[in-house]
Amino acid sequence: MIAEREILSVFDEVLASVDNSLVKKAMREGRIPIGYTCSHVPEVLLSVGKLFPLRLRAPGITGTQSADAYLPPTVCTYCRSLLEFGMDGRYDFLGGWVFNFSCQHMNRCYDTVRHTVKPSFVYILDALHSVTDSATSWMADELRDLAVALSSHFGVAINEKTLSSAIKEHNKSLIPMREIAESRKEDSPPVTGTEFHKLMMAWLAAPKDELAERIEQFRESIRMRESVNGCRARLMVLGGSVDDPQFIEMIEKTGGLVVADQFCTGSLPQLERISEGPDDPFQRIAEYTIARPCPRMINTFERRLEDVLDAIGEYRVDGVIVQQLKFCDPMNYYGKGMRDSLREKGIPVLRLDREYMPSGEGQIRTRVQAFIESMGK
Repeated sequence: MIAEREILSVFDEVLASVDNSLVKKAMREGRIPIGYTCSHVPEVLLSVGKLFPLRLRAPGITGTQSADAYLPPTVCTYCRSLLEFGMDGRYDFLGGWVFNFSCQHMNRCYDTVRHTVKPSFVYILDALHSVTDSATSWMADELRDLAVALSSHFGVAINEKTLSSAIKEHNKSLIPMREIAESRKEDSPPVTGTEFHKLMMAWLAAPKDELAERIEQFRESIRMRESVNGCRARLMVLGGSVDDPQFIEMIEKTGGLVVADQFCTGSLPQLERISEGPDDPFQRIAEYTIARPCPRMINTFERRLEDVLDAIGEYRVDGVIVQQLKFCDPMNYYGKGMRDSLREKGIPVLRLDREYMPSGEGQIRTRVQAFIESMGK
């Protein structure tokens, strides 16, 4: 059995840079990385043939001086950080970029990347902001258009047969991930929130097949390890995208334990299976994608609230942290509504504004510690 420390070090190495060793290995084998910005860009569509998806991140970024010349300070620091990495050439290895029109900030980022970075392939999905039958049909048509663009540019065959095969492979990769996620429901979980988020982000930041063996080894190792002890409170984190485990680590340094997460890089939306039925795979992927919980969707708040309440019960959550990037318009609405709705039901809630770059650790720890103490923990 490989030492657990060695397994975790692989996840750390994957997350340290965007062109990590597993990405480079895949590229040497003739595979093509496609960066994407949003969980409403279905990565399974970017997993056909020689293509493989990478969640766009900016690990270790310390400033956005170049991007600030093009994007105003009221655009969120995630968008500005992606543009900074693109302008610095740190994403030159990508075969292409795929955006989703998730908000005006991201649309502005797409336009600026297109005119400054000038990737050979750049595409934006025009997804609607509601969950209806007509919106799902629209999404399916958008995915077909994206498939045509990818097929034409990269010479891959994206059709019902190859896409159905990609769906099966994607669902197969979920099996160990879901088992590890389920272990967080235990009285004394065998994995911390920080460790789990490292696993989740590594899974999104490297070819899944290249990481599969390490994920399986990690699943086996936590079956034999001692449970996490000394937890003052079981916490759930909601809100916008979190792609740096350091944020979760800041929270857990207070003695809290993050046992559940509902954000677009977290387990609750990411680890759902795609239907493998015999019908049109584009329609199945559209249904799967558009149903994912997202603050940008205008008619899903009540369903998201029900999902959160169900998760609070299943994971036996003591308190909820709602976090968001500053200037994120969809999250401003969602964050306030979720905070107020949960508090009405007697659930302790802390709302945190943050920047994309890890900062303010002392302030975050102080606020979380005070929050835990306010619950009598």
